[in-house]
Amino acid sequence: MLQEIFIAAAAGGNANNALSQMGFEHLLHEMTSQPGEFAVSWVVLLTLVFMSAMSWYWTVINIFRSTRLKSAAARVPGLFWDAPNAQDAIRAMEEQPASEPFSKIALDAAQAAAHHQQAGTSESLSRSEFVDRALRQAVTRESNNLQGGMILLATVGATAPFVGLLGTVWGIYGALIKIGATGSASIDAVAGPVGEALIMTAIGLFVAIPAVFAFNFFSKINSATVSKFDTFAHDLHDFFATGSRVR
Repeated sequence: MLQEIFIAAAAGGNANNALSQMGFEHLLHEMTSQPGEFAVSWVVLLTLVFMSAMSWYWTVINIFRSTRLKSAAARVPGLFWDAPNAQDAIRAMEEQPASEPFSKIALDAAQAAAHHQQAGTSESLSRSEFVDRALRQAVTRESNNLQGGMILLATVGATAPFVGLLGTVWGIYGALIKIGATGSASIDAVAGPVGEALIMTAIGLFVAIPAVFAFNFFSKINSATVSKFDTFAHDLHDFFATGSRVR
């Protein structure tokens, strides 16, 4: 009876010791105390930290940009159409910040119309075609500017789990080597290294999930913004091609 109690107590102690070795704090302690042995783990961890920092950086940048574009979409086209004449409308567009896309699109259309008028009959394209080409180029340029950081968010969302999995596979491989070298496969010997290795997969998921959500969210917002670019461009084409806005 006493022997069974001692065995149970020993097993409980081993289990408690194993659990204490499965946390992130213990993993950092092991990586710091034995940097050479955990070189791959360090590379994986630092890569995930860098990926997370960059994805959050572009998430914040896109939040500010989306907020600014939402305000501009409600304000700038109204300034153009509320102007009493084309000269005042163009002047209002020139007063906008250099980073504001709607005013750039309008100014490109105005410059194309003015250039065609100055060139006269020597232009092979009609006024409508000339303005349309300028507007297409402007919309494409501003649409491409919306993609800043989107490729990085997509890359982080797609690859971070696999980077974490690499750390897990390498950690389990190291744990198996230790087990083979010591000949011990007890819970105390196995749970700690395996638990530490699985932490890398968890970190990879924590890095990837916010990046995926951010990518999907900003993709939807950017699609709506591009649609507003197209609508404004169509109205500008009618205005500069015919001299009046078609409603």
